Amino acid sequence: MNTKAKRLSSPIFRARVRGDWHELLAASIRTAAALAAQLPLEASAIAPVAARYPLCINPYFLKLIRSPGDPIWRQAVPDVRELEADGMVSDPLDEKRQSPVPGLTHRYPDRVLLTVSNRCAVYCRHCLRKRMVGDPAQALHPAALRDALDYIRRHRAVREVILSGGDPLLLEDEALDRVLGSLRAIAHVQVVRLHTRAPCTLPQRVTPGLVRMLRRHHPLHMVLQFNHPLEITAQAGVACHRLAQAGIPLGCQTVLLRGVNDDPQVMADLMRALLRLRVKPYYLHHADPVCGTAHFRTAIDTGLRIMARLRLDPGGMAAPCYVADLPGGGGKTVLDPGGVERL
Repeated sequence: MNTKAKRLSSPIFRARVRGDWHELLAASIRTAAALAAQLPLEASAIAPVAARYPLCINPYFLKLIRSPGDPIWRQAVPDVRELEADGMVSDPLDEKRQSPVPGLTHRYPDRVLLTVSNRCAVYCRHCLRKRMVGDPAQALHPAALRDALDYIRRHRAVREVILSGGDPLLLEDEALDRVLGSLRAIAHVQVVRLHTRAPCTLPQRVTPGLVRMLRRHHPLHMVLQFNHPLEITAQAGVACHRLAQAGIPLGCQTVLLRGVNDDPQVMADLMRALLRLRVKPYYLHHADPVCGTAHFRTAIDTGLRIMARLRLDPGGMAAPCYVADLPGGGGKTVLDPGGVERL
């Protein structure tokens, strides 16, 4: 087989042409050597990082990188600074302590967080759950899912369930349908919320079939994560349009990241773009003190300056709420020049 024929038959080429989300995931780059073949970097420099914190970049998101060190590169490409001793911990929000059964965090009286997947379309280098994402040992097995659902059934004060991960949209339609159906069968569960980055990192995942299935489980809300205007592509727009047309309220939880979006103009451009996609800016989230992410963290004053700009321009619905999660599982706190407010 000649070189051209090999390229045409390769999984990464087929995925780019067809845009099938399964093939895009199958063609994901997962080793330092494979990434060095695509980008100008030394495999030996990032291999130790990828050995500790798994690497995964699908072809769609890889193509968004324009130059070394740009905002997409910083979020997806391993960095040697992830291995530096930074005084932070792997579980700063103390989710494990607040987990009565595996896969479920019960921090607030009326809602729980259920991590139904430990896979993502891209393993973001700033991830809150670097300790578990991509680790097969951390996957939620069927027995653990049954235990989590039983816990929710027994605790009638739980009115809202947040599906997170990893990324819940990395489940197959049928598996996600079963989870949502089980939650809908619990009378005291009034709202289900999905936290996903897939419309940003793998918008091909939002298929008409997925949307038809999600429509059956209203009231359903979805919180996305877009961190930079470069992520607002035509494909992301199609994904958000499909979800909005299905009657799913969309919010965005943007993470404030040094070298990515810690600039008032960049953040203003992002918020405007989100509103055009019918995505309400929900939270501007101060980066959590997760081990291996210190190089992403900014001063709180940086976020306050950005918020001062956003309240004036673009203002109104485009201004999110600036929050930080308190270490030790204390919950979210609003960061505001006029004071703080616990959520």
